[in-house]
Amino acid sequence: MAQRMVGKQAPRFMMEAVMPNKEFQTVSLEENMKNGKWTVLFFYPNDFTFVCPTEITALSDRYEEFADLDAEIIGVSTDSVHTHLAWINTDRTQNGLGSLNFPLASDKNMKVSKDYGVLIEEEGIALRGLFIINPEGELMYSVVNHNNIGRDVDETLRVLQALQTGGLCPANWKPGQKTL
Repeated sequence: MAQRMVGKQAPRFMMEAVMPNKEFQTVSLEENMKNGKWTVLFFYPNDFTFVCPTEITALSDRYEEFADLDAEIIGVSTDSVHTHLAWINTDRTQNGLGSLNFPLASDKNMKVSKDYGVLIEEEGIALRGLFIINPEGELMYSVVNHNNIGRDVDETLRVLQALQTGGLCPANWKPGQKTL
């Protein structure tokens, strides 16, 4: 049976990643917390697929909007950093990612995917999970959907902004509107 994660401390993670400058480095939730940043952690199933590049590049294209909200984005799959780099080095016109503005992390041992409840163990891949974690490490938002459906960047930004108000946001709330 699944256990509730929202409202609790998010599982800590440290993973090797391909950074925007195409170097391999480590990313961690602790580092974002230390820097007072929100974390938008999203999982996707595989590199070199069809839905994944549409949402990864959409998030990258809007990266500055997340940065303006003191949020760091980290993409995660169970592929290796070398596969990530090959996909980043593939042009968008060829179903690649091209340059990205945030790191793509490798969860080859599948621990982080399992910790966040998105691992499809029999396939060794993750579902499309998206998690927003506040600077104190509390998991504030979680959504997981089928791998055939890409996520909406506008909705992710709206939820992040709603969480940052600290207030009660009614249905269909938009940034700039009053909270309850």
